[in-house]
Amino acid sequence: MNMRLQKVIGRMKDRGLTQLLISDPGSVYYLTGISVDPGERFLGLIVRESGDATLIVNRLFSVHETDIETVWLGDTDSVSEAVAGLIDRRAELGVDKLLPARFLIPIRDKLEGGKLVLGSDCVDWVRAVKDEEEREKMREASRINDIVIEEAAAFIREGVTEKEVADYLVGRYAYYGCEGVSFEPIVSFGKNAADPHHMPDGTVIREGDCVVLDIGCKKNGYCSDMTRTYFYKKADPDCAAIHDLVREANTIAESVIRPGVRLCDIDAAARDHIAAAGYGEYFTHRLGHFIGLEVHEYGDVSAAFDTPVEPGMCFSCEPGVYLPGKFGVRIEDLVIVTEDGCEVVNHVDKHYRLI
Repeated sequence: MNMRLQKVIGRMKDRGLTQLLISDPGSVYYLTGISVDPGERFLGLIVRESGDATLIVNRLFSVHETDIETVWLGDTDSVSEAVAGLIDRRAELGVDKLLPARFLIPIRDKLEGGKLVLGSDCVDWVRAVKDEEEREKMREASRINDIVIEEAAAFIREGVTEKEVADYLVGRYAYYGCEGVSFEPIVSFGKNAADPHHMPDGTVIREGDCVVLDIGCKKNGYCSDMTRTYFYKKADPDCAAIHDLVREANTIAESVIRPGVRLCDIDAAARDHIAAAGYGEYFTHRLGHFIGLEVHEYGDVSAAFDTPVEPGMCFSCEPGVYLPGKFGVRIEDLVIVTEDGCEVVNHVDKHYRLI
């Protein structure tokens, strides 16, 4: 049994779970090394407290051999019957947060006194703590992201559109050997930056515009994510002051990160600083999200999570202020929690800059 499965089983035992059905393709890959995008078809990994595991996969997909028992299904086979034959129907079955209702409900109907409980946190919190190999992959993806964001800033010139910058970014990631983007690049000029998730369009850069670049690549299977906000040729003093405020919030939050500090308290450190300046209502999202094989993994740096952080956890720190109809500023780094603080894996200067 591999170490990752051992850790998951340890968490299952802490929860009193004897069996767990994992359907998140990212978690299946994390635990088995088998990568399948099942689309509308079923993919599942049953993990038992004994250490045994069974992979259920459609015959459509080609997977490499492992020491994990594999059950193959065709398109006309019953998923619920296959699962029911592999579990103890009288015991609780932990299920994944991503298990679609079209599979979940028929599986529930096959139980004989047992019940379904949400159990994916047994895998999620194991994934949240990166081993040294994973941390190095996160650093490498972020190293490329540092290079590309500087190149993108240099690429911005009179007459360029948001879409042209986004397309340029994608090409640079390919040049550096990335598998692709970890999410569609966010490139926002001027008023568009007041929308945190604005998608790049034909908007042309204008003198005095703020420029938000929120970008990330995937390298060796792991994601990067970083945001910087610049100003084109000149900056209004009020805009520059907001930039300083957001940068300070980012730095303050990163300074409190260390093992044992709760995720909600990291969020509060940034949020309270922005609120004290009178802009609390304009910081409209969580401070951060966990990241690794996927750009958004389970776990938020927000008031909703009071979980203490552990060495090896990797998440974003991205405060922002968004003034509707005017502009927005966001500054984002990725951090890896260390034994006595955190490592900021992005090294691009965060101060206000003209481009």
